[in-house]
Amino acid sequence: MEALYNPWPWYVSGPLIALTMALLILMGKRFGMSSNLETLCSLSGAGKFADYFKVDTRPRRWNLLVVVGAVLGGFIGANFLSSDHQVAISDTSIEKLNLLGFKSAGEAYLPTELFSGEALSEPLIWGILLIGGFLVGFGARYAGGCTSGHAISGLSDLQLPSLIAVIGFFAGGLAMVHVLFPLIF
Repeated sequence: MEALYNPWPWYVSGPLIALTMALLILMGKRFGMSSNLETLCSLSGAGKFADYFKVDTRPRRWNLLVVVGAVLGGFIGANFLSSDHQVAISDTSIEKLNLLGFKSAGEAYLPTELFSGEALSEPLIWGILLIGGFLVGFGARYAGGCTSGHAISGLSDLQLPSLIAVIGFFAGGLAMVHVLFPLIF
């Protein structure tokens, strides 16, 4: 049981991910999370308002199980399989986040300064979350997939566009953390 409470080493989790991706490729399936939002919008009737959502969702419906599994797995992992609720980040990162005003750094997975009930009463926080969510969603669809779709599925399928997208994700993340984040906060 102790093995379930601790992170798995790379030599266990890495081959399991590779095995899963090999099985998906052999079955002709692709893995990704951002395409599920498009599928849900299409199933909800968004095609009546935008041609973009007029797609055949039948081949994609199996991927909705990935979302259900991620939600259930996240809930079970956070509530029943986590013995230590502190976030494992370096002391240097905690100090830098504290200087930016994040006093919950190292104590909470989601910064309470952004995600607590009190923080959500501020219009600025709502604006930041809405603009950030829109940019992430737009970027994922514009790139033809999100980090899981390109980095896990696309790279395991040796796709050059996925390699370019992953390089862009890392460059964008570094620019966000080192340039934009200090300007916003």
